Amino acid sequence: MASVVESAWMYLITHFSDFQLACLGSFFLHESIFFLSGLPFIYLERAGWLSKYKIQTKNNTPAAQEKCITRLLLYHFGVNLPVMILSYPVFKFMGMRSTLPLPSWKVISTQILFYFILEDFVFYWGHRILHTKWLYQHVHSVHHEYATPFGLTSEYAHPAEILFLGFATIIGPAITGPHLITLWLWMVLRVLETVEAHCGYHFPWSLSNFLPLYGGADFHDYHHRLLYTKSGNYSSTFVYMDWIFGTDKGYRKLQELKNGGDAMELKEM
Repeated sequence: MASVVESAWMYLITHFSDFQLACLGSFFLHESIFFLSGLPFIYLERAGWLSKYKIQTKNNTPAAQEKCITRLLLYHFGVNLPVMILSYPVFKFMGMRSTLPLPSWKVISTQILFYFILEDFVFYWGHRILHTKWLYQHVHSVHHEYATPFGLTSEYAHPAEILFLGFATIIGPAITGPHLITLWLWMVLRVLETVEAHCGYHFPWSLSNFLPLYGGADFHDYHHRLLYTKSGNYSSTFVYMDWIFGTDKGYRKLQELKNGGDAMELKEM
């Protein structure tokens, strides 16, 4: 397996420059993973498939979904791509490389775990700041146009928010100066995580059913349903920041009421 990965990587670094791989390659990878993972939830919602796992009964209109896709393409090409190009010298300065040998899986997994923890911490505070009155009204309210989120709404946001919260995603790699393959794997996992958190479905196989500290779709869906001053659940990936600072009390109370209702139903049966 390692030799196959190294052979494929050798092909990439011999046919493309560092700049092409780090900027254009990263952009192409992001777009592919984002839309391939996010688009199916639009079709699930339209077709009504797996509706018993849908968190909210309300559906988005096709026009609202199409508006999201159009804006996303505009933001991705008008904001994300230029930022990737402009940040290339910074990452090179911080030590990013694409040459062989590839880092070990131990190094890759340790760095990515560090990125998730740091990103969640920075995102939590940045997200809480965006829920102050002025910033919410002028910036963050764009993301909350969709009270019933679906996968692609994860990156539907004001350009200023894209830059502001995007800092949380890149600060970890900027500190460690990773190999490009680590950066790509981090990007893939982060995209899949945020799409899942916004997908609007809570499945039996959802990660939050197996990882106690993982937030997931049900945790974040609650955040989208409420008014900005009372929403809580500000973390991106994990739940402990909201628990420590008491910003998940409404959600926890709702879970207790749901669990109490389920227990009553079982007794009646």
